[in-house]
This record gives sequence, C-alpha cells and structure tokens, in this order.
Amino acid sequence: MVYAAADIFNDGGMPGIEEPEGLIAPLGARGVVVHFGVAELDESKEIYLVQFESGPDKLLGDPVGCLPEELTQIQPVPV
Repeated sequence: MVYAAADIFNDGGMPGIEEPEGLIAPLGARGVVVHFGVAELDESKEIYLVQFESGPDKLLGDPVGCLPEELTQIQPVPV
C-alpha cells in the first residue's frame, strides 16, 4: 500500500481523464502498487503502476504510472 505524496495530475497520457492536466489522485490518496519497471527512454527512472482508491465506495481506479517521489508509504497529513 502506498499514498500519494502530493496531488498527482495527468501529464496528458492518462486516458479517461477529461482535462489534459486533471487530478488523478489527491495528496494522501491510498493506492496499491500493481507493477513496477523502468522508463523506456531512461532506464535509470523507476516507474510504479498504482491503482488509487476513488469515489465514495473507495473502488480502485485504473493503473497510473507514478514516479517514486510521487509516492510514500507513510500517510501524509493534508495541510
């Protein structure tokens, strides 16, 4: 289990998000890592596929690619 370390926005590559820079996961959103790997163009960059909970029923959404600095295992406290 991981949490969004900050608000995570669409970089334009996430289908299903209406706004090109729409919010994917807010600070503190809980998610599950479903796969990990490296970026195709830069193998030194780790990428994690995460499904975040969303909506009132806290259902897992589609997997999204996240960089390590966008995730934490300690639940952040919103300011």
